[in-house]
Amino acid sequence: MAPEKMTPEKILKKVKDENIKFIDLKFLDLPGLWQHFTITPGEIGIDDPDGAKGGIWTEGIGFDGSSIRGFQEIQESDMILKLDPETAIIDPICEHPTLSIICDVFDPVAKQPYTRDPRYIAKKAAQYLKSTGIADTCYCGPEAEFFIFDDVRFDQDHKSGYYFVDSVEADWNSGKDEKPNLAYKPRYKEGYFPVPPTDSLQDLRSEIVQVMASVGLEIEVHHHEVATAGQCEIDMKYKDLLKMADQMLWFKYVIKNVCRKHNRVATFMPKPLFQDNGSGMHVHQSLFKDGKNVFFDPKGYALISQTAKYYIGGLLKHAEALCAICSPSTNSYKRLVPGFEAPVNLVYSARNRSAAVRIPMYSENPKAKRIEFRPPDSTCNGYLALSALLMAGLDGIENKIDPGLPFDKDTYTLSAKEAKKLKTVPGSLEQAINALEKDHKFLLKGGVFTQDLIDTWINYKRTKEIDEVRLRPHPHEFYLYFDI
Repeated sequence: MAPEKMTPEKILKKVKDENIKFIDLKFLDLPGLWQHFTITPGEIGIDDPDGAKGGIWTEGIGFDGSSIRGFQEIQESDMILKLDPETAIIDPICEHPTLSIICDVFDPVAKQPYTRDPRYIAKKAAQYLKSTGIADTCYCGPEAEFFIFDDVRFDQDHKSGYYFVDSVEADWNSGKDEKPNLAYKPRYKEGYFPVPPTDSLQDLRSEIVQVMASVGLEIEVHHHEVATAGQCEIDMKYKDLLKMADQMLWFKYVIKNVCRKHNRVATFMPKPLFQDNGSGMHVHQSLFKDGKNVFFDPKGYALISQTAKYYIGGLLKHAEALCAICSPSTNSYKRLVPGFEAPVNLVYSARNRSAAVRIPMYSENPKAKRIEFRPPDSTCNGYLALSALLMAGLDGIENKIDPGLPFDKDTYTLSAKEAKKLKTVPGSLEQAINALEKDHKFLLKGGVFTQDLIDTWINYKRTKEIDEVRLRPHPHEFYLYFDI
């Protein structure tokens, strides 16, 4: 049964009936971290007979946009949040009864949605898809991997810099005197799929899944992932683009907070460990029109249509620029390294996990046919990443971009000469940002992304991340160069 569609009237009734004490308003900054502040029920009109027809529901509520990363300058800081009643959910983390509502950001001067609001971009992407006539719905299913650690410490100052992560189940602790050490620790790169006690996080993941269910997330599977030291995966059932982008934020929020309740810490960094697997976010996508999957063709390669091939062509053509949005951290490129088990090669294939684009072959059901883009990771802003992938794929369809022949070989075992012939993803965030600077016209179609947003993204990544990392000595440089 579909959940009840919430309206301001229903929200006010729910607040009264369930004795809700607080209303939490959430929105996303440009890099992709949920922001919030909390108001009392009186602010949404709980004491007003006509409270659902005016006030905050029509005017919104103000906040300081200059304090939000990627938003306004201080001289233009006043911004407005407008509540989306359909997103109202009882917050499962807060101790006091709290109703959480996702908001859209508005410019009070232009009296229009704010063009740097990531959620607005996702809304425009979904609308642009409909305007093309190609399809009316883009379904997305990201597979977000993450680590759960028991201890994390890091610091950087003028004279020192370090990080330290630890996990009770990590292989490096197999010889530690833990009084007692109960062994059963996953060996490096062998965390995929041993049962408990080797998988020490089964019950914690199950609790996370139950909390996710309470906020409407449909979960298909959870399991330990390949790396030692608590690497996990929880997969959500596919949803339309905007709904999934909203759910990706609840996904991270629940995981981080349930882990914290158990005195553990979760991270979505792609590569927190040296010489073990990193965490990706493989994104499944399909296009539907009038309830029919336009990616399916019973006579096509791997059962995909020519439309799906063109979509793949768009992804592969724009992959370097897409990485600036879908793999947007300097740490992302510690995972996306040629010659290792990472989806860096810009080819497509059925079943082949060494290709950047994989066509899953689990089912012959027409509705299940989809493509999977494997380079992204969970440091991305979900609204921007899913929208960018859709825009690249649509550009492929609109311009009939041929992806070439499928590459059904294991790209990890190619000779150096063979591997050199394959185009790969960028080797650094700087290269990806440079690619985005040169190749972003496909994102501007239909006004989905704006030039201002692209410029802001590029400038933010260069000044706040790329330069900040480049300027700092790396600990390994002391090992390499101190005695020279």
